Amino acid sequence: MSDYVIKVEGLGKKYLLQHQAAGKRYVALRDVLADKAKSLFQKRKAESGKRKAVEEFWALKDVAFEVKPGEAVGIIGRNGAGKSTLLKLLSRITEPTTGRMRLRGRVASLLEVGTGFHPELTGRENIFLNGAVLGMHRAEIKKKFDEIVDFAEVEKFLDTPVKRYSSGMYMRLAFAVAAHLEPEILIVDEVLAVGDAQFQKKCLGKMEEVSTNQGRTVIFVSHNMLAVSRLCSRTILLDSGAISAHGETAQILRHYQAVALPQQGRRDWPVIESAPGSNVCRIRRIRAANEAGKDIGTVDVTAQFIVELVFDVLVGGHSLVVNFHFFNEEGQCLFVAQDLDPAWRTKPRPAGRYCCQFVVPGNFLTEGRLSIGGAITTLAPFYVHGFAQDAIGVVIEDACNPQGARGDYVGPLPGLVRPLLATSTEYQPVAANTMLAHV
Repeated sequence: MSDYVIKVEGLGKKYLLQHQAAGKRYVALRDVLADKAKSLFQKRKAESGKRKAVEEFWALKDVAFEVKPGEAVGIIGRNGAGKSTLLKLLSRITEPTTGRMRLRGRVASLLEVGTGFHPELTGRENIFLNGAVLGMHRAEIKKKFDEIVDFAEVEKFLDTPVKRYSSGMYMRLAFAVAAHLEPEILIVDEVLAVGDAQFQKKCLGKMEEVSTNQGRTVIFVSHNMLAVSRLCSRTILLDSGAISAHGETAQILRHYQAVALPQQGRRDWPVIESAPGSNVCRIRRIRAANEAGKDIGTVDVTAQFIVELVFDVLVGGHSLVVNFHFFNEEGQCLFVAQDLDPAWRTKPRPAGRYCCQFVVPGNFLTEGRLSIGGAITTLAPFYVHGFAQDAIGVVIEDACNPQGARGDYVGPLPGLVRPLLATSTEYQPVAANTMLAHV
């Protein structure tokens, strides 16, 4: 018998989508009752324009994988890929249409804010209620009670009905209960995004502890690639309800970002009505170029390159500032660059076309794929007039030659950036018998 805690075989979930008949804006209760009555006395006939068309939609189809005890597995994919449907099946909130799944041990799920909580009960009562749902005895829950309250940081509101909690308080208590009541399987959806950055970090640390130190299984769904890479050793990529890729997390994230991030080093908006912006200005072009001005999609790590934004000011009289946003493959913002030339920060731009260029120095960024977006804003008051997120993509490559940024070293270098800093080493002759003395 194989060593697994979750085993999924040929899992599928089908929904029936009903489309309104032409000319009918909504279905009232009287229409439903009339249809039911008619069906008792006459055969149904397909009448174009009078009946609702029913379409099959497979949210998941032929999904299969295994998870071993103590593993932390990430599930990623675009919106609508089937991630939440898969978690609902694993949590037994809904039943699969096809296939089967085997889960060994108690399952604690955190799929949305307030899952498993009764709004009229207090925080204290909901802790015991959740524990009872998980099959724990009252003595077990009392043993963990103080840890849960301390982790959730809701001691002051413990005897307040949870319907009066903010979404952040709701989530903190729900996660604390799910993580501390010792389930064999912990399932967490994107709900952690509700919390502040400090508590998200705290939750990730707790999930690491649950998986690594306590040998429990964690299934984690998130759009935060950094969180997935930190927590999960293995990741499943879903696409249109099927598994597109499955393997080691770093490899799957690279594959996902290579598909998700823009592939071209130039993007134009020839039609001004479709260009990002407002009635004040419109972005017309964003591109990456080498020093000769030629469009590029790849650049060596040692070479500098130019990012350019062309925009039209339709209504003059605004002090507009150009911004660039640089993101890496994990979705982490490397830096933001702004045109803070005082001539434009304080001087309103007249109507016309502008071309703004930023120079990215060589030996500054590490290798990998960059996603670059541009924006046009005013600073006082701050307002975004035009924003093109992930407009272009540039690949930073390292030839690993002896004269390159690594010298003779050919191994990987960690870090988000790789600046070539000025160095200075001075030789000071010191007698061997004095080297043990303090400097």
